[in-house]
Amino acid sequence: MAIISLIKGAVTTAMLATLPSVLANPLPSYFNATGEAPPRIGKKCTGTINSAASVAAAVECTTIIIEAFTMTEGTTLTIAAPAGATITMQGSITFPYYQWAGPLMVVSGSSITFDGGGYQLIGNGLSYWDGLGGSGGKTKPAPMLEINNSGTFKNVNLLDAPMRGVAINGASLVVSNVNVDNSAGDASDLGANTDGFDVATNGPLTIENSSVHTQDDCLAINRGNDITFTGNTCAGPNHGISIGSINSDTTVSNVVISNNVMTDGVNGFRIKTDATATDSYVTTVTYSGNTLSGITSYGVLIDQSYPSTLGTPGTGVIISGISFTGTNTVAVASTAKRLEINCGSTTSCPGTWNLAGLDITGGSAGAIKNAVVSGGTY
Repeated sequence: MAIISLIKGAVTTAMLATLPSVLANPLPSYFNATGEAPPRIGKKCTGTINSAASVAAAVECTTIIIEAFTMTEGTTLTIAAPAGATITMQGSITFPYYQWAGPLMVVSGSSITFDGGGYQLIGNGLSYWDGLGGSGGKTKPAPMLEINNSGTFKNVNLLDAPMRGVAINGASLVVSNVNVDNSAGDASDLGANTDGFDVATNGPLTIENSSVHTQDDCLAINRGNDITFTGNTCAGPNHGISIGSINSDTTVSNVVISNNVMTDGVNGFRIKTDATATDSYVTTVTYSGNTLSGITSYGVLIDQSYPSTLGTPGTGVIISGISFTGTNTVAVASTAKRLEINCGSTTSCPGTWNLAGLDITGGSAGAIKNAVVSGGTY
């Protein structure tokens, strides 16, 4: 009995010794530091998606094939793949006309390899477009595609998105050869709020070798860091390669916009921050090697008065570290402004912005308000 009591005492002492560690780290070891479960481990099998009903079984496998099919109306195609899965499209997906909020398709998972094989996601935008976008009229599902995975996502063509095209929330991700074609929405200005890429990610993220023809932002970075947009093409009456609009408590940092081509945009490069926003930052944004032509309103527009354009600017978003390096050529229409900077104060737009690599021709000169810049032709 004495021996048993001694053992019990030793065990109790050992347990008490570990108590501080347990209290400091109450999550079991299979959770990470944020309390999230680890990536899901899939089965070594091949699953096939050819209907909404087939998704649940297919995403148990690490190899997923998507065949041509028409998605069930009013239902999101949610592909929550296991870690390391390979997803390959072998046919196009059609999303039938149906008024609802969306999104139409969501892909998530850790270290995913998604290859669309050049097939299409068909959104039937012509049935939705009424010139109102998200401001009224028909209810339009958006976004058409939401990419939440890490890894790679490539070779997909979006045709006629009802409203916003691609929303990217995934990090440690390379998106390449993803093409958004809303050119049919140009007719009678029917397409509206048809952003190409909307980005909100902690990065790193690269979007490369892709194309957008749309009636709203080609790219809109709403928050995030370590974002590269390179080798892409923006066409149609798009609203520009944009950062924002930036609301309160938001940071965008370490952005590289390089080697892109834009034709016939309303705006070229744009940074737009909400006039009433507070505690937000846009910092270290570099433009290099870009070629823009046919810009109809503003070659470069940096404006702290959103949703107004060149209205009364706010001071709650700090914009700093703006740099144009190499050669960035921007050709604007005769009625356009070459460069407009509308800052609320030199405190909200501090430092000296480097415009040495910026060359804007055509149109007329704009104003630079409460910002110090150096170099460039505008």
